[in-house]
Amino acid sequence: MFTRQHCNTSMAVSNRKQLFKFISQLGAFILTRFGFWNCFCMLMLFAERADSKRKPDIHVPYLYVDMGVAVLCASFMSFGVKRRWFAMAAALQLAVSTYASYHGENVHYSEWLKVRMYSRALAIIGGFLVLASGAGEVYRQKPRSRSLQSTGQVFLGVYLICMVYSLQHSKEDRLAYLNHIAGGEIMVMLLEVLFGVLALAFLSGYYIRLAAQILATVLPLIILLIDGNLGYWHNTRKVEFWNQMKLMGHNVCIFGAALILATDG
Repeated sequence: MFTRQHCNTSMAVSNRKQLFKFISQLGAFILTRFGFWNCFCMLMLFAERADSKRKPDIHVPYLYVDMGVAVLCASFMSFGVKRRWFAMAAALQLAVSTYASYHGENVHYSEWLKVRMYSRALAIIGGFLVLASGAGEVYRQKPRSRSLQSTGQVFLGVYLICMVYSLQHSKEDRLAYLNHIAGGEIMVMLLEVLFGVLALAFLSGYYIRLAAQILATVLPLIILLIDGNLGYWHNTRKVEFWNQMKLMGHNVCIFGAALILATDG
């Protein structure tokens, strides 16, 4: 009797480990392919702007270099070649790209849209730092870097603070939630509290796995109900179609980082 119970317990533990490993691999798969989707959306966005003779976010000679580095890093990460090094390089590339687009001021964005764009970019940089720390590796040959993982978690915490800020101060974001999520003002208030608590967890380093599990549960609903409402953002709020698609991809990438921390945090 004891042997049978012990065997069942061992099988349950083994199945749970296999499930966590699969979820972690899924998160890493999403995160490492981000560069391909981001570059594709950027190309489509700038082609969309060419019709109205609007400029890209970054000056053209540097834009090609930036996209080339992003694709190179994504390719090496996807094949698992020096993943930690190229995850760090991808974080640096995205940081430089975001800084250049913010200070280049080639395109005027509304303040609420800037918060959405740059906070998500910051969260993805955090996701790459988490990947560079060694989290999510199936066969970890080197010990993970806790300092890199902690830095990445802080960036994710800042992203969540920006979500709380947007819900409180951005009419556009607030209306998106009020119109497309049941519960009205009470639900929006509860989401603000939830994001605030999750932000504290990521910033403090406590209950990371639980916080990431909650975030990984909530994000798909946000992607589907809020980001996926292209009619609201594109037609009503005049967000460029491919810019909104890029922002959707950003949240999917953040979801991938949350999956890694939820299973290997």
